[in-house]
Amino acid sequence: MLKIPNRQARHLWLSVQGLDKTPTGPLDLLEMITRLGFVQLDTIQVVSRAHHHILWSRNQNYREPMLDRLLARDRAVFEHFTHDASVLPMDFLPMWRRQFRRKQAQLDRAGWFRGLPDKAARDEIKARIAREGALSTQAFDTKVEGAREMWARPPHKKALDCMWYAGELATCHRVNFTKVYDLAERVFPPELAAVEMSDAAQLDWLCRAALDRIGVGTRGEIQQFWDAASADEVKGWCADVAGEVQEVQVQAASGEWSTALAPLDIKARLEAVTAPTSRLRILNPFDPAVRDRKRLKRLFGFDYRNEMFVPAEKRVWGYYVFPILEGDRFVGRAEIKADRKAGELVVQKFWPEAGVKWPRSRFDRLEAELARLARFAGVEQVIWRTEMS
Repeated sequence: MLKIPNRQARHLWLSVQGLDKTPTGPLDLLEMITRLGFVQLDTIQVVSRAHHHILWSRNQNYREPMLDRLLARDRAVFEHFTHDASVLPMDFLPMWRRQFRRKQAQLDRAGWFRGLPDKAARDEIKARIAREGALSTQAFDTKVEGAREMWARPPHKKALDCMWYAGELATCHRVNFTKVYDLAERVFPPELAAVEMSDAAQLDWLCRAALDRIGVGTRGEIQQFWDAASADEVKGWCADVAGEVQEVQVQAASGEWSTALAPLDIKARLEAVTAPTSRLRILNPFDPAVRDRKRLKRLFGFDYRNEMFVPAEKRVWGYYVFPILEGDRFVGRAEIKADRKAGELVVQKFWPEAGVKWPRSRFDRLEAELARLARFAGVEQVIWRTEMS
């Protein structure tokens, strides 16, 4: 059985994540998203919204309007739900039909979407969009029913989202990040919408595409990548393609070995991987390179969690803490916020990773990256409100 040492496993992971090269040069945005598989969308804008920061981390020639054009003008990507709201390449649409059906089935289960308007009410909303054109939630006036909890939504918003999950409606563009809904047939290219693939063929593509994008992984990691198939479905797929994938041993940062699955050409892939750039990067908390916290800790020995929904008094680190990657290891983390009124990128807290020395040269690389991040966020200067310790 092929054995992959920890450092080589790290290099492979950073390579498939597009973090192995210096983030400069010509930018092919659609190729970048296709390589990643999807990019998670998030509304929180502490420095820059997660999707923009994720793309900028891989090529710093990226600017925020580029993704909007890819969605609204070029129709080269579409929005839907992986493990969370995400943007995916439009070419993936034929393989995503089962996810529309899965989400519809979840909605049909009693209690999953409480307060959802009935089919007649949903049909009327859809008919209004057909008559008037694309509409956002602001075009409707129903109110939140009951307690105004954090995730409470008015009935019309639940109806719009229900039809969006099921693939009846699609995001045609956004206005200040507010989603605008249109009929799916007016957004999805007809040549892709007409493609018919069996459920088995879609599942096969999803699993192969996931394994391709994680390099090596367990059944659980294959399943979690898109979150568009059940654990049992992925287990069945692994059994069906037993001769088309191989088991490998992967070394963790702790030195322990575990078994994972890999494509048959894994040896050639490993030989093609080179050591990642030494360029220091400040990654977003939602970056796909750090999303799977267990994998992150196993490969890099980096114990990281997102604490924005943790009560302040229970946080170990902070509200929105950015991992700091240099080469093939995580060297620290920082709580950073953009104060656009003051024109400042504020470093509120900073923590070097245990066992990592921070000589002046490394601190200079961090300062340089903070300056680049400040320019991307549209602010003029970096302010430290904490001591580096």
